[in-house]
Amino acid sequence: MLKRITSVLTAVILIVSMLSGCGNSTESGSGFKIGIMTGTVAQGEEEYRTAQMLKEKYPDIIECVTYPDNFVKEQETTIANMMQLASDPDIKVIIMCIGITGTSSAFEKVKEERPDILLICGNTVEDPDMMADIVDILIHPDEVNMGYTIPQQAKEMGAETLVHYSFPRHMASPLYKERFEIMKEECERLGITFVEETCPDPMGDLGISGAQMFMLEDIPKKVAQYGKNTAFFNTNCSMQEPLIKASLDNGAIVAQQCCPSPYHGYPGALGISVDEEHAGDTDYIINAIKEKVAEKNGTGRFSTWETPVNMTIIESAVEYAIKYCNGETNGKNDPLALQEAFDKVAGEGNITMSNYKSVITGEELSNVYMILGKYVNF
Repeated sequence: MLKRITSVLTAVILIVSMLSGCGNSTESGSGFKIGIMTGTVAQGEEEYRTAQMLKEKYPDIIECVTYPDNFVKEQETTIANMMQLASDPDIKVIIMCIGITGTSSAFEKVKEERPDILLICGNTVEDPDMMADIVDILIHPDEVNMGYTIPQQAKEMGAETLVHYSFPRHMASPLYKERFEIMKEECERLGITFVEETCPDPMGDLGISGAQMFMLEDIPKKVAQYGKNTAFFNTNCSMQEPLIKASLDNGAIVAQQCCPSPYHGYPGALGISVDEEHAGDTDYIINAIKEKVAEKNGTGRFSTWETPVNMTIIESAVEYAIKYCNGETNGKNDPLALQEAFDKVAGEGNITMSNYKSVITGEELSNVYMILGKYVNF
């Protein structure tokens, strides 16, 4: 039985202001609070819904804020919203996921004003070597090993071609670049034709809707050019729905999204809604995806991790933060306690954790953790 993890499509939606957090906090007998910063529904529904759930689960402990949708141009707002959390003396931990552009500046500001706060970042797009010097713990999907696992999974599903979509802003990320290079080499080793394709940046002039339209229009062209045994991958979250939809409609393959999770892209692309009865039931959403994929003869050509990555990062970080605030960890960075938190949230053995090896120094960074999950096929 899979671990039940909160649905991104939970029926209860809390409408909140960016500057007021997830709701009014009551005084906690715990003596501490934990701040969570995520994107909005438009930029990161999975992360946002997880924060809402945790606020409901721990109403006296959790405080939430969001970063702006156009975070590249509004980095000062990101900093201001995070400092709103840090201004509360009861806040002892701040968790941010996804670590978008400008995260380092926001955390640096907090560190200057409140060096006592435990800083945890999940899934950064910024340089992990730089982030390691700023935050206490960085948790990231194992992009490096995904360079191997994504082509291998695609090969098992019958892929003869793999199209990699991205844009300059994302490819400036050391992790994304390293994954790209490994993916390219692994495809060659496996006999898969690797195609590098530049797509619009959703933060650019076309916006999110324009970038999504590009995917819907380009994937059919690529299938016509390379055939149906073509796997598609895109580095951007907002592009996953059109990628999955167009791939299924055109008989192609999707081995994994940028952020592997049954909730990332699949429900929206397949028209799956989750009522309150099934909210948080990962088994239910996986079976619903399988049914929708089968309806269009895509069985065996779509997959992801069975454990939702960003939801798991945030939930596990909160469990770890509670342990830390209760004095149950060995300082701010305790790998054993962190693994225990992942096991509690995702189920023992479902998340493999290792330290990141710096591409600059070649040394392992003791506070940067890379995680891998197990695939589920639809």
